[in-house]
This record gives sequence, C-alpha cells and structure tokens, in this order.
Amino acid sequence: MEAETLALAQEIDFSMWALFARATLIVKLVMLVLIIASFWAWSIIVQKLIIYRKARREAEIFDRRFWSGEPLDELFDEIGPDPAGQSERIFAAGMMEWRRSHRTDGALIAGATARIDRSMDVAIAKESEQLQSGLSVLATVGATAPFIGLFGTVWGIMNAFIEIAEQQNTNLAVVAPGIAEALLATGLGLLAAIPAVIFYNKLSADCDRIVANYEAFADEFATILSRQLDS
Repeated sequence: MEAETLALAQEIDFSMWALFARATLIVKLVMLVLIIASFWAWSIIVQKLIIYRKARREAEIFDRRFWSGEPLDELFDEIGPDPAGQSERIFAAGMMEWRRSHRTDGALIAGATARIDRSMDVAIAKESEQLQSGLSVLATVGATAPFIGLFGTVWGIMNAFIEIAEQQNTNLAVVAPGIAEALLATGLGLLAAIPAVIFYNKLSADCDRIVANYEAFADEFATILSRQLDS
C-alpha cells in the first residue's frame, strides 16, 4: 500500500505551473495578485534606483558649478527659469524671487529674504514629493503581501481538507497536491514582500539624504543672498 501511494505521489507534477493550474479559482486570483504586486514593486525599485542615482549626480555637478566662483546672475542666465535638474530648479526658484524683489529703480522690496526662503522651500517640497512618489506602493506591498499569501494558503488548505473528506482518503497522493498549492501562495507573498520592505527602507533613507542635501544647499544659497542684501 505504501509503495503504491509513493508511486502515485511521484507521478504528480509539482512544478510551479502545475501547482498554479491545479489551484482553485480563489487561490489562482491570490497568486496573480501577488505576482502583479511583485512586478509592480520591482519596477518601482529599479526606477527609483535610477532616478536617485541621477539626482545625486546632477546635484554634484551643479554644486561644483555653483561654487566655481561664477556670478550667480550669469549662472541663472545659463540654466534658465525652468531647468531640468532638481538642484537647478531650487536655485532657479530662489533667483527668480531675488530678481522679482527688485524695484525698477534697483531698490529691494521689503521682506525679500523671507520670500526667497519660501520660494526655495516650495521648490524643495515639490522635488521631495516627486522623489517619494511610489514608495508608498512598496510599503503597501511589504505590509500586505504576506497576509494576502496567507489568505491563499488558508483557502487552499481548507479545500484540501474538503477534498480529503469527500474522498475519504488521507494518503499522500491526495493530501500533498492541495497542501503544496496552498503553500505556494505563502511563498509568493513572501517573495513579493521581502524585497519591497528591504528596498523601501533603503530608498526612503536615500530620499531623505537627497532632500537633506537640497535643504543644506538652499540654506547656503539663502545665506549668500542675505549677505548681498546686507552689504
């Protein structure tokens, strides 16, 4: 009897596709949701890694230009009011407000320093929002995917026990396929959640450092403008 059971079990296809094909509709839907979530998370991860690397590189290049000794008005005329780089946009926001703060006779309008600071703060907030977009998806996938997978596992095991009861048979050939299909859902949930959590933490830290550098630059730039106002 045991030899016959083992022979039947060996004939069962336990490949990923076979487990998915034999699963119930609910478990299949759970697996599809987890696979889509995993691909979505990885697309965001790759996109953010590229964007953050580009942002750091752009900031380094502009920082060298900013501290090269070139007059700020000339630098602003070169990059224009709507540049492509994040650091350049923050600089442009401050310079545009600086120029708007001058009257036609050359005198400064009162409160120029506060307006320049607010203009750069708004620009930083916009850049920060763009850098953080998508990270909430990683947090959601990391928090919910294991539980979605667990739901699929519970549903699959429940159906496996129902099948055992209907067949009045508890041998390995009856039990193994249903349990394997159910556990696959948990595996997919972890496969989606683990990278999402790891990269959410990494990318959040990277984003915070980039934004902190923008804020430090804005403070330094505001100090330079304030010095010119007082001179």
